[in-house]
Order: sequence, then structure tokens, then C-alpha cells
Amino acid sequence: MDEVPGSLGTSASFSLRMGQTMFSSASLLFMSFGVEFYSYTAFCYLVTIMGLVIPWSFTLALVDGYSVLLKCPIRQPGILLIIVVGDWVLSTLTLAAASSTASVVDLLLNTHGSFCPPKLCSRSKVHLEKLQ
Repeated sequence: MDEVPGSLGTSASFSLRMGQTMFSSASLLFMSFGVEFYSYTAFCYLVTIMGLVIPWSFTLALVDGYSVLLKCPIRQPGILLIIVVGDWVLSTLTLAAASSTASVVDLLLNTHGSFCPPKLCSRSKVHLEKLQ
């Protein structure tokens, strides 16, 4: 059977998984530096998804590295199915998180600051005044 570049158990797959882990970690790191990112659901969603992608990608990078060292690529259909479904679900969730975050950033840039309906903001101010 011919080896497809980037398939599980190859050095290309190991490189791709390490890149995926590094970029997911960078995304999570930059989101953590954001001031009040937790006040927008889209940003919280992105942080949650990146928190799922990082261990998934790192685990598969370890599997790839182990397969490359042993020169024994994984070809069991059950394992490949789990990896394909896991990658499909996480990539769909990552796309949704990135798209929603981009739309919130666009909204914030076009409104020149925080976007808060007057009724909601007045409720928050009253609540904060009671706490102080």
C-alpha cells in the first residue's frame, strides 16, 4: 500500500500535528491576554475549543512520533475511524469558533468600543453599584 503524505504514522503527519498544537496554543495564549475576553461568548467558545484541540493534537503527535520511531504506521480501521471523526468534529468546531470570534471583532471595531444595549448596561451598573 502506498503511503499518503500526511497520513497517520508519518513524519509529515507528526509535523502537521505539532504545528496544529503550537498554533492552537498560541491562539489560547493570545486570547488569555485579551482584556475582558470572557464577557463575549464567542471568545469563551474559542478558548474552550482550543482547550480541546491542544490535547487532541498533542496526543496524536505523540502517536505519530512513536509510529515514526518504530517505523510501523497505524492502519487499524477502528483507530483510523476514531481519528477521522475526532478531527472532523474538532475542525468543524474550530471553524465555528474562529468565525464567531471574527464577527464579534468586526462588530467591536465598527462600533468603536464596547457594544452593550442600554437596557442591559443599566442593569449591570445597578448590580455593580449594589455590590460596592
